[in-house]
Amino acid sequence: MLQLYFSPMACSLASRIALMEAGLDARYHLVHLRTKQVLDDDSDFQSISPKGAVPVLVLENGERLTESAAVLQYIADAKPEAGLAPRFGDPDRYRVQEWLSFIGAEIHKAFLFPFFWYQDDGSLAKPRARILQTLSVPAAHLEDREFLVGNRFTVADAHLTWALLLLRPAGVDIAQWPSLSAYLQRMQARPAVRDAIATEVALRKTMATNPA
Repeated sequence: MLQLYFSPMACSLASRIALMEAGLDARYHLVHLRTKQVLDDDSDFQSISPKGAVPVLVLENGERLTESAAVLQYIADAKPEAGLAPRFGDPDRYRVQEWLSFIGAEIHKAFLFPFFWYQDDGSLAKPRARILQTLSVPAAHLEDREFLVGNRFTVADAHLTWALLLLRPAGVDIAQWPSLSAYLQRMQARPAVRDAIATEVALRKTMATNPA
């Protein structure tokens, strides 16, 4: 069975969404990112991954995979009939990879990571200025599309859904981009997405009430 090390509402949410959309069984291990503890057994998370970041996907053979783009693509390929990524040889497969790279680099690392970890005005000035231009790219792309790639939900949508959810608490109201607001509503209406978010919101509240 696959195992996912995650932290509630961190970027690992996209991996949970992908697993649930694919209908893949997995064991989930809750990680406190600041203390680097695996809360299941109080073990040291950095012994699982020296990077100290989620997601970490433990494969059936015991190997460990990190980085959202790689984890999401693995999940998609673990159950190709779920259609979470186009099959090898389909040009749209590279469009999925393109969006995974863009979301990871331009939204996650360029804005969300600085906001939640380095919250002084000086360090946030450039990310704040840049994010408005960055979001105009998926906003324009989604003006006449239901999904990021092709005509069905892919792991790229799982990744963007997570990023859009975190923008509001990071001080960015996506209502200024109607296409993004409508897209997020569509994604949240999907049963697997809705259930994944509900699970992690509840866990986050529990962690806030009982901090490590």
